[in-house]
Amino acid sequence: MANTTNKYENIPVEKFNFAKKSGSLHDKKLSTKPVSYFQGAFRRFAKNKGAVVGGIVILVLVLFAILVPFFTPFTPAYYDMTYNYVTPKNQLFVDAGIDFWDGCKEKEANYVGFLKDQAIAQETGREVIKRNEYTVSEDGSAYSYRYNTYYGVGFGKYKIIPLEKFKAIQQYQLETGKQVLYPIVEVSKRPTLEKNKYDANIYYVTQDPKAKTIRPKVDAKGNIIPNYWKYTEETKGKTVAEYNSLRIEGENGITENGETYYYAYGRIVDGGIEVRAEYYEYYIYEHTVEKKDGISEPSFLFGTTDTGKDIFACLAYGARFSFIFATLVAVANFLVGVIWGSISGYYGGKIDLFMERIAEILGAVPTMIVITLLKYHMGGNTPQWLVLFIAFFATGWIGMAHTTRMQFYRFKNQEYVLAARTLGARDMRIMFKHIFPNGLGTIVTSVALVIPAMIYSETSLSYLGIINLEAGSITSVGTLIAAGQKSITADAAFVALFPCVFLVLLMLSFNLFGNGLRDAFNPSLRGSEE
Repeated sequence: MANTTNKYENIPVEKFNFAKKSGSLHDKKLSTKPVSYFQGAFRRFAKNKGAVVGGIVILVLVLFAILVPFFTPFTPAYYDMTYNYVTPKNQLFVDAGIDFWDGCKEKEANYVGFLKDQAIAQETGREVIKRNEYTVSEDGSAYSYRYNTYYGVGFGKYKIIPLEKFKAIQQYQLETGKQVLYPIVEVSKRPTLEKNKYDANIYYVTQDPKAKTIRPKVDAKGNIIPNYWKYTEETKGKTVAEYNSLRIEGENGITENGETYYYAYGRIVDGGIEVRAEYYEYYIYEHTVEKKDGISEPSFLFGTTDTGKDIFACLAYGARFSFIFATLVAVANFLVGVIWGSISGYYGGKIDLFMERIAEILGAVPTMIVITLLKYHMGGNTPQWLVLFIAFFATGWIGMAHTTRMQFYRFKNQEYVLAARTLGARDMRIMFKHIFPNGLGTIVTSVALVIPAMIYSETSLSYLGIINLEAGSITSVGTLIAAGQKSITADAAFVALFPCVFLVLLMLSFNLFGNGLRDAFNPSLRGSEE
């Protein structure tokens, strides 16, 4: 008591003032505004830098999936077997002259392979060998250079086109000044090997047409010697198609032994005219003049697959499908799982026991078995994405139900729940007004993680070939990764690189984002943002 008395003796006298009888007494007005539950959650989320970065990356990936299909002229249905495995090409790097992302790759070839690439460059005037720079090994057996995968295609195979198209290309050449058609080689002078017989890139004189290796002949200056088909005016119109358009440089009639010859640009065959068309210019002509599909030239930002599909477009379409598909599965699982889990967790007892056994039985069935049975039962005409959706929905809600059940068991005996029940609140109000919001953090995290889990599962199934989602305008990330697996051995690792990077970023970002949501919606952390 002595200590207490001393304590009060130290209080200044002026602190004791009588209250006035007149006037009103009240607390001071609060100087701060009340913060709602979601405002506080947003503040807590914003302080989690990892979650914010994850959310930004997810937003970028979603925008990529939504916007790119509207701006790229390519679709998953597009393919061009001639331009298979061409490397990624970014015009900015091409214009800057940087040896990266320029549509080229490092190539090592023997002397014959080097001559063949030089032959294409000599005939077309294109940089098949970038800047015409190359290095030779000490023993002279290997040539190393940067090889343009777009120009290196050259002429591909001989094409048979209708006479009308043959004339239309000639007119296109006159109007644009671009050479599409080049002189052909007489059939009897073409290499006799079956695999090279129709190779339009072999336009030159070969050392031995019957040899296993088709080796070009060169003159004293090292230039390739052409082997073009020469004809006279008398033979025109019989076996050689009439040609009145651009001719290669220096070829306006060749005089030999007092007789004038011309190079043949087309051979009359059954079904049309056989021609040699430089594929790069032929590609531009087809897409800008005939198809008019918005493709101006062969340029693939992420390169192409083994079937000539544009990886950039396929990845965007596949990502869009994956996001939409995973979101629909997540929403369906959320609705069913939350309702099932809340009833099971809130009422408990026999109801909980019965509902849990049903969930355990369904959860024990492997997803692979479900997909196999569905494919067998629904038939081959059913879209495989529908089979996949039903399979994921059949068992996917069980995890959500289990999470919700645990949250209801955790909060249903709390004091505020008992108070609400005492005051006469109905079960539905208690379940979804008092208990559910408190478990929302964990539930929302589960929902956020369902989306990447569904995408990963769909990718795995597509990669293994169990589900084939490549049909028409639909493809998937897993299909691209599967195509990239066999491309690694073909020196085309970029086919798998971009889909794998997308999947890694997606999984990592969703994990960071989900953890941030869990902390943000945790009611026990309310006020910690101050």
